[in-house]
Amino acid sequence: MQAKRFRADITHRDGRRLSVVSTSWQTATLMAPQSEAYRAFIVALHARLAASGSAVQLTAGLGRIAYGAALGLIALLAVAMAGLLVRALLIREWTGALFLVGFAAMFAWYVGGFITRNQPRSYTFAEIPVVLLP
Repeated sequence: MQAKRFRADITHRDGRRLSVVSTSWQTATLMAPQSEAYRAFIVALHARLAASGSAVQLTAGLGRIAYGAALGLIALLAVAMAGLLVRALLIREWTGALFLVGFAAMFAWYVGGFITRNQPRSYTFAEIPVVLLP
């Protein structure tokens, strides 16, 4: 699995969708990053669409409902982990408290990147958001 995997969905008016991802499969469980090729393709695609005067809608991230649900779930998990941390500190379970702090730091690192990259937004050809490119 790639910690930073990017995906662009190109959707036709009739609903057909083409997905372009920044990784390729090497084996059943291993993915190889194609970051530079993906970046070059996305930038060139935007440039060509802009040059042709296209009227496409440029959106990024999850849908607003899905993003809100993800934020709600993350908040629920944060409250649960904080409760466990308080309980571990109250009963003086230092190893458990240390584990929870470490897990929370790792969780914040990975989930923070996911939340940042998948924030719903619209953008223009001139300003491709930096978080959308590897």
